[in-house]
Amino acid sequence: MGCKPTSTLMEANVDLWFDDSHTLDDPERYKRLIGKLIYLTVTRPDIIFVVGVLSRFMHQPREVCWSVALRILPYIKSCPRKSLVYRKRKHARISVYSDSGYVGDQDLCWRKSCDLEEQEQDIVSRSSAKIEYRAMAHTACKMVWLKNLLMEFDFRQPELMHMHCDN
Repeated sequence: MGCKPTSTLMEANVDLWFDDSHTLDDPERYKRLIGKLIYLTVTRPDIIFVVGVLSRFMHQPREVCWSVALRILPYIKSCPRKSLVYRKRKHARISVYSDSGYVGDQDLCWRKSCDLEEQEQDIVSRSSAKIEYRAMAHTACKMVWLKNLLMEFDFRQPELMHMHCDN
């Protein structure tokens, strides 16, 4: 609570993959912080990308990873009203957005397509249209899962879900 608020999640040009800083003496502390941040992403989608990248270093966190993780806390303090609030409404419009693109993974020698949730797909594709279709198919599966989850909560959705794609 005593940290100084900041308006950005990460400093520019921080290279987590090729940094030669020392490993942390207490990696369990790093794992607990990342676990809490993962839990927080349910209501704070603006931190999903950075937390996803930091979670790749759970097996051997370094000092640079710890400093990037600690920088998320002042960012959260600076904008507490950016969180999602789930309230009961009269309408039940659900819109879903799908996007995919090539992301170079520093740990691998080849490029794989990734969706926004940082889940690497098993197939390497040469066509960006195929990547978009795979991302939309993945999103459609999640929409079905969400619909079933809402039905378990006895929440009937009167309207269709809409999927938006950038291409």
